[in-house]
Amino acid sequence: MTRPFLSSLMEVKPEWIDYNGHLNMAYYNVLFDHCADEIYEQFGFGPDYAETRGFTTYTAEFHLCYVRELHVNDRVRVSFQLIDLDEKRFHSYQEIRHEDGWLAATGEALALHIDMSGPKVAPMPEDVFARVSAVYTRHRALPRPEAVGRSVGIRRT
Repeated sequence: MTRPFLSSLMEVKPEWIDYNGHLNMAYYNVLFDHCADEIYEQFGFGPDYAETRGFTTYTAEFHLCYVRELHVNDRVRVSFQLIDLDEKRFHSYQEIRHEDGWLAATGEALALHIDMSGPKVAPMPEDVFARVSAVYTRHRALPRPEAVGRSVGIRRT
């Protein structure tokens, strides 16, 4: 994996468009989430993970930056790059790109691995941690995206 994970091609649906004529802010998160679902399958966090293993993941924090508007029927792919990892948490960075290549939005998340019996933050099972670690090892070799670690605030000069 010499680049971030790339989702399947997704299309902006008419019901996702707001009264301004562009993609409603909530649906940028839907696109990011659909991409995460795709790579989570590879990690072992698929739909049956909670039922069969008693674990899941929760998003503790998510930062989204809107770069360019998306409109109905626009087709996009979403990338996913692991930035950091330990046995209980992982930090990721995502980009939504139009099929023509331009950047529409960035997202940065801190996710927690959860033991559902609590619920409480808990270490990943060894096999799952090994799969996530393997992806992290490959992603660590990638350049760190410039947008990682941005803060929210009014910049004063």
